[in-house]
Amino acid sequence: MITRRKTKEITVGNVKIGGDNKISVQSMTNVNPNDFETLKNQVAELKQAGCDIVRMAVADLKNVKAIAKLKELAAVDKNYDVPLVADIHFNYKLAIESAYAGIDKIRINPGNIGGDEKVKSVADVCMAKKIPIRIGVNGGSLEKSILEKYGSPIPEALAESALYNIKLLEKYDFTDIIVAIKSSDVDHMIKANLILSEMCEYPLHIGVTEAGTAHMGLLKNAVGIGSLLQRGIGDTIRVSLTADPVLEVYEGISILKALGLYDKSIDIISCPTCWRCKTNVIAAANEVEKKMILIEKNMKKNMKIKVAVMGCAVNGPGEAKEADIGISGGINEFLLFKHGEPAGKIPADKAVDILIEEVEKIVL
Repeated sequence: MITRRKTKEITVGNVKIGGDNKISVQSMTNVNPNDFETLKNQVAELKQAGCDIVRMAVADLKNVKAIAKLKELAAVDKNYDVPLVADIHFNYKLAIESAYAGIDKIRINPGNIGGDEKVKSVADVCMAKKIPIRIGVNGGSLEKSILEKYGSPIPEALAESALYNIKLLEKYDFTDIIVAIKSSDVDHMIKANLILSEMCEYPLHIGVTEAGTAHMGLLKNAVGIGSLLQRGIGDTIRVSLTADPVLEVYEGISILKALGLYDKSIDIISCPTCWRCKTNVIAAANEVEKKMILIEKNMKKNMKIKVAVMGCAVNGPGEAKEADIGISGGINEFLLFKHGEPAGKIPADKAVDILIEEVEKIVL
């Protein structure tokens, strides 16, 4: 059982981050915000995939107009009703205009926004409109003095930069803060967040930045995000990939499921196969996994179940006895079992369909 670190609760649109709230999954749009049709379609796709919060880069005032249009659309169509985060670099005016446009959260690095007065201007507007600020720190954003002190973006430097930026906002009585320390170095990212978690109670957004393409990027994020979540650290996550943003959402949910931290979860247990298998367990497991993804989307209640697809009597009901339901392969037939107990033999060609029907009875 994972005991989560207690953090301050922060409200982002209709999503609450920190406290006892669920760990939210984020992604980021990668289309031109000025192409509104494409932008709104991507936002809808991300929400449909299970994305809790969507971030978009805001580089000019035209992009700010897209925020206002998205919020207007979300007010009349729930397919687009997802909290939006404006990703701002350097130009404090864009942060202020995004706040007036209805943004739900602003991501800045206070240290590079242009001086204390500009930080105060952003903090004052966000405080008045009850918009939280996410402090973003990475190896490329370190303050010159901190970089000179440590020589490189080591974990201690990243954590010190985060604390410096927190104090900048606290200086103006702004405390609706979420902090993200990211690095392309998995070990640095883990250690920096471990340090920061001991020094503040703000919720942490975690992830490995610039992690790479779908395969290696997922591995890096699974190790980085998973290591912290297992320690109870992390309130919201993004699996950064050089891939379709929708895949980031699916993989983020998968990491949460692997740790038992996702409310609606069908955990598939399947054996690695060996010569004892007398049926095609690999094909069966792959088919079950595809069907379970669809079933999960339609689950109306929060629950977690384990479904097993095993290859023989040796690793069937025995090794998978903790599963709520499962099938175990034999010669031209499967054994259906529930909670480790046999529930009847079924034809091999109908085993997957029967298993799916049984799962639907449980979760739908």
